[in-house]
Amino acid sequence: MRFSHSDSRPGKTSRVTLVAAFIALATAVPLVAGCSSGSSGSTEPTTTAASDSTPPGTVTVGADGQAFNPAKIYADTVDGVISVSSIFGQESAGPFDPRSAGGSGFVLNDDGEIVTNAHVITNGEGENRTAADQVFIQFKDGNVIPAEILGFDPFSDVGLLKVDPDAVELEPLELADSDEVVVGQPVAVIGSPFGADHSLSTGIVSQTGRSVRSLTDFQIEGAIQTDASINPGNSGGPMLDADGRVIGISQQIQTGSGASDGVGFGVPANTIRFSVDQLREKGEVSYAFIGVTTQPLYPQLAEKLGLDEGRGAIVAKVVEGSPAEAAGIRGGEEEIIFQGGRYLIGGDVVIAANGEPVSRSEDLGRIIGGLQPGDTVDLEVIRDGESITVEIELRERPTALSGG
Repeated sequence: MRFSHSDSRPGKTSRVTLVAAFIALATAVPLVAGCSSGSSGSTEPTTTAASDSTPPGTVTVGADGQAFNPAKIYADTVDGVISVSSIFGQESAGPFDPRSAGGSGFVLNDDGEIVTNAHVITNGEGENRTAADQVFIQFKDGNVIPAEILGFDPFSDVGLLKVDPDAVELEPLELADSDEVVVGQPVAVIGSPFGADHSLSTGIVSQTGRSVRSLTDFQIEGAIQTDASINPGNSGGPMLDADGRVIGISQQIQTGSGASDGVGFGVPANTIRFSVDQLREKGEVSYAFIGVTTQPLYPQLAEKLGLDEGRGAIVAKVVEGSPAEAAGIRGGEEEIIFQGGRYLIGGDVVIAANGEPVSRSEDLGRIIGGLQPGDTVDLEVIRDGESITVEIELRERPTALSGG
């Protein structure tokens, strides 16, 4: 499944690929996905030998003294990583049957809950996205058991499954605090690229706080970018830190060829936690909706526009019928080209939301994403050179936008 990355304006050959390849399954035994990323490591690594008490292999020690031992991480966590096979319609008829999909996931707790990507266990577009008819989970020891779909979140591409906790021995993995992930820390990912089950790969966190495409018209905020190899079949596999905690799950790659020569992105652990809590409780997830499209304001552009504020989010468009429109937020009226970029100017510039500074356009989405439908948000905006505060009552986010 491939689609262009909206908003980031990639080059003509660049595209985003959801990394759960639709894989033919001759039997119910799943083929999986694997990827690499995540660990709390640090700068200036050096190489030392592993001690006799840990599996052999290269140990990276950061400036803070914390060891990153991929062999130990693998040994400690691999039993908690699983493969997912999803069947749509009748059971798979044989090789290359497009009604089957494969991916990865991990055991969340002793109750039998499994986390994966929503696109591994669903099919369709927008509001017509539906769950697979059958899902099977394969464990490291070869056991294959059926799983129930508790729910899926198309906005964050998170799926929650449940297996019988008495049917197999479970080895849960711990969710980390993804707000503590830093650029440069090493990551380890376990999964099954191209069906090569329980493969380990490593890399570093290339950037945090990215906005990437979801299964809707909205972005996943706070995504983790990595240089670790990601290939078709990787979706839902855990990205692990030095302590073997899950900092995210592999979700997509942006690539010029369809292979792992691009950059990979993962859904952060805190987003997973937010999604899973709601899926467990009610089988679906609600997100707040404000209804604006923004572009980044930076010092040189601010000077060009005659603004005193050098950072913020330019409101380019306001979605018709949205809470922002109801509150009187103004979108851009004139398009200009500046330093090679196109900007819609003349509208409001958001510089704070509920008292929190908006330094980048992504900040507004992150702040709104932490609120609930029915909450209010106070936006501090620059309008006609003056700072004003606009109160907006948020509504539930739709799957697709009909205008704006």
